[in-house]
Amino acid sequence: MMQQYLRIKADYPDTLVFYRMGDFYELFYSDAEKAAQLLDITLTHRGSSAGAPIPMAGVPFHSADSYLARLVKQGYPVAICEQIGDPKTSKGPVERKVQRVITPGTLTDESLMEDRAESLLAACYSKGNAAAIAWLEVASGRFEATQLASVDQLCDELARLNPAEILIAESSAELPGLESKHGIQTVSDWQFDYDRAEQALTQAFSTRDLTSFDAGDCPLAIQTAGCLLYYANDMYGKQMSHLQDLVLHRDGALLQIDAATREHLEITESGSGDKRFSLLTLLDQCKTPMGGRLLNRWLNNPIRDQGELRQRHACVDYFIERDQQSTRDVLAEIGDIERIATRIALETARPGDLARLRGALAVLDRLIRTLVEAPAPRLEQLRVQLGPFPELLDLLASAIMDEPAAHLRDGNVIRDGFSQELDLLRQLKTDSGAWLLELESRERERTGIKQLKVQYNRVHGYYIELPRRVSDDIPRGYVRRQTLKNAERYITDELKEFEDKILGAREKAVALEKMLYADLLVQLAPYVKTLHACARAIAEIDVASNFALQAQRLDFCKPELVEDCVLVINQGRHPVVEHFQQSGFIANDTHLSDDHRMQLITGPNMGGKSTYMRQNAIITLLAHCGSYVPAKAARIGNIDRIFTRIGASDDLAGGRSTFMVEMTEMALILRNATRQSLVLVDEIGRGTSTFDGLALAWACARELANKGSFTLFSTHYFELTSLPDQLPGCENVHLEAIEHEHSIVFLYAVKPGPASQSYGLQVARLAGIPVDVIKRAKQKLAELEALQNQQLIQAGNQLPLFQAEHQSDPESRLESLIRQLNPDEFSPRQALDKLYELKAAADDESA
Repeated sequence: MMQQYLRIKADYPDTLVFYRMGDFYELFYSDAEKAAQLLDITLTHRGSSAGAPIPMAGVPFHSADSYLARLVKQGYPVAICEQIGDPKTSKGPVERKVQRVITPGTLTDESLMEDRAESLLAACYSKGNAAAIAWLEVASGRFEATQLASVDQLCDELARLNPAEILIAESSAELPGLESKHGIQTVSDWQFDYDRAEQALTQAFSTRDLTSFDAGDCPLAIQTAGCLLYYANDMYGKQMSHLQDLVLHRDGALLQIDAATREHLEITESGSGDKRFSLLTLLDQCKTPMGGRLLNRWLNNPIRDQGELRQRHACVDYFIERDQQSTRDVLAEIGDIERIATRIALETARPGDLARLRGALAVLDRLIRTLVEAPAPRLEQLRVQLGPFPELLDLLASAIMDEPAAHLRDGNVIRDGFSQELDLLRQLKTDSGAWLLELESRERERTGIKQLKVQYNRVHGYYIELPRRVSDDIPRGYVRRQTLKNAERYITDELKEFEDKILGAREKAVALEKMLYADLLVQLAPYVKTLHACARAIAEIDVASNFALQAQRLDFCKPELVEDCVLVINQGRHPVVEHFQQSGFIANDTHLSDDHRMQLITGPNMGGKSTYMRQNAIITLLAHCGSYVPAKAARIGNIDRIFTRIGASDDLAGGRSTFMVEMTEMALILRNATRQSLVLVDEIGRGTSTFDGLALAWACARELANKGSFTLFSTHYFELTSLPDQLPGCENVHLEAIEHEHSIVFLYAVKPGPASQSYGLQVARLAGIPVDVIKRAKQKLAELEALQNQQLIQAGNQLPLFQAEHQSDPESRLESLIRQLNPDEFSPRQALDKLYELKAAADDESA
């Protein structure tokens, strides 16, 4: 047996082999030691090799799913090695074979996956500066790829897709974005060969060549998709027959969102990693797992095609204008048709899957009726995709019991009447009950022992049980089978003959059920593609009705999509902050257009600057997903990308400081932002010295203004508020706050003009800084302001404006000019800037 194991293990050296032995999956050697540590199971030893005991660990086969789920979650692939021979006829070890390899990216088993999360298998490949990525969700058959103009774009794509497992070529080991990813598998470069890929794809989709894929301009994408397909086929040991199609994406179809921006906007999880406070969790009240996964996909893949978006909005309109609850009630009765169809194609569907599919098909007529009067063309297309499937429903209704056993090995899956042979075998079992009662009555009368019982258990089979006190009076022909504390169990020739007959019938019935079930899966296979189309329609209907529900529940409005370069939002709100905060949310307007392309945002910490900026990005994102948006009105132009530079922390693993992370994100924005991009920059330059930070913030703001990007730029450097005087299309706004009795009250309202002060000490006091520390800070602040004023006066005395020959006392003149300005309106540095502004506007120096 160990020789057989080692031969099998040699083909899977880096994979944990679950080796079936009777009722257990056993692991040996290093596999056993690793599994014992990962699964917290007992490590034992059995036999020896070269004089050393062989480590062994195992799990019961009937509860293996829970152990497999833990291993896959930790990123460990597992090879399932089953007994495929018959122990009764085998000479030597029972024949065994690896039936499939379970990896994080090839999951289809219900027990190993989250209902609303996708488990993607991806492959990355690069050549020169170009790159490609392909991805496959085995559980749904969705197969897609894209070719990228730059290797640097891979990082954003990996953040968007978040694959569970990634294949990379040996020559591509240094690709960006892989540093923090798990489940990376390195394969040989030859596996990305173009001819090999073409062969795999044409075979999978039964085409003569790749002409129909229009893949002439993306050869790397084809190579990557081919490698991915070979790997998936190899893991399952068969052709992936359920693949929907290979979809090749072109650049520019999606609203681009880089990895940092996804994190900053908290689309699927908050900055702390908590999914409860994410945009997805707030919006997801979909009734089906398929709808939940589609919503996740739309939020992570916003599109730019306004025609497609208007169709999605029209579907939401339909469900808002009528009671969507009837549709949602039907959706709640539908299971995960998409994944069930895949398991049918892979021949891994369990009896419960077919029962749930039957239940889903039974309510499709009701779902179709709720959409009969839908005026939206897209909803009409979806209604057609829903079927129904009367032949398939009849087949499942006639074949599967109402409540089938969980596992085929337990029998009781195929309905009575589906197979005459099976009915006859079951009849033997039914009739056996009457025969056993008759035998018990007959033996009681013959022996005179009223306590005599005829019983059965799975260990000892059928037996006659007698009390111990009458064991001396047992009749001839009774053979002792088992002794208990208070009873003896016996067998007779007659009962043994009956047992052989009944148990033989039971084994035959289970074997016949397995054969009938396998044949049923073959009959269901032709329906897989139409079932997948039906599942996609159900998911889209679910998301549209969910968007309608959220629009009513959260007071969202329908956005107006235009081709103009504009972002005008009336009374916009941040939906997640609004939902979770106890006090009322203060809505704010935003107006960005050709004449107003940049807002310089000032105001105190905690005053709402970051929330204001994020809400505009989220409103833009939701509009490009097909959702209504949190505002009274919104007019959104053709945005190509969203960039954010909000908050930062050390990247300890990557060896980057906070400032380095900040500058890296800013460099990405400055290189890639266009006039159609929405850019959010929050307090750039904080990670270095004051003057360095100020200089960098000023230069970055000026560059973004010159690019013409739609920019929301918040800062505590009040010196930047002079930029609107120098740059067209730039304006100052501030988040309002007032000081009251040595404290601060945040009003969260966006007002025109710069903030008058930063309220830093007041915010520190709110945070709990001791009063004595605040007092010392105030004293130091007064000293610093006095020193700055003096330095400014001295600097001004050296400038030509104050050195005119007729000025006998230039210092006193500068001081008097500064004092005449309102100190609540201008800082000393702003005052000096104002003086020069006045001089530039005058006709002569004396003015």
